[in-house]
Amino acid sequence: MDVAFYQLTSTSMEKTLPKLLEKVYGTNQRAVVLLDSQERLEAVNASLWTYSTMAFLPHGCEKDSAANADRQPIWLTTHFENPNQSDVLVITSGETLSLDDLGFQKCLDLFDGNNETALQQARQRYQFYKQKGDVCSYWRQTLQGQWENPNA
Repeated sequence: MDVAFYQLTSTSMEKTLPKLLEKVYGTNQRAVVLLDSQERLEAVNASLWTYSTMAFLPHGCEKDSAANADRQPIWLTTHFENPNQSDVLVITSGETLSLDDLGFQKCLDLFDGNNETALQQARQRYQFYKQKGDVCSYWRQTLQGQWENPNA
């Protein structure tokens, strides 16, 4: 499994996530976005509807369309699940999960790089996945909001 860590330093999760999801959706892949609370799910759901007047990311969540989850290219949830047969799991909750269980091919782990606790926890997750044999990469956000791989 490929696990890519994204250290957010200059923009919020709600501003960063749509751009990453655009890339996933643009390659005809599906995504599950795992969020840490119902409040965060509602904030991300709202931001996906309003983040740009020039783009649209079709998505759903249990509250809106649980019966049609398999038809949604992007699924927002607070549970570790894969109801839309996604290739990509986006973790925003800081959890360490057994990624091979639900058929995901890639994982994007987004975390607040300005929070020392979140940064330390991300380092622990990176080591955990690396020791399991997963292919891990690390991306840090620049002040301009671009991504750089400091190890490259």
